[in-house]
Amino acid sequence: MPWYEYRCSANGTTLEVRHGMGDRVETWGELAARAGVPLGTTAPDEPVERLLSAPVPFAGADEAPGCGAGCACRPHN
Repeated sequence: MPWYEYRCSANGTTLEVRHGMGDRVETWGELAARAGVPLGTTAPDEPVERLLSAPVPFAGADEAPGCGAGCACRPHN
């Protein structure tokens, strides 16, 4: 299962959670539960947005093509 990054504007928190591609996380309550963090003072029905982020390769570094952006997701020789 892939990792996804979500941000809650109400509390300024960004969290990464792992779930199936067909699953949706729409509220702070759902996100906090999946990430295993307390709700704090943020209402559980506050909306969250999924952020776009570079893919993380799952194969060994020598086998993975990397994202092509020149970042550190694949070592360069």
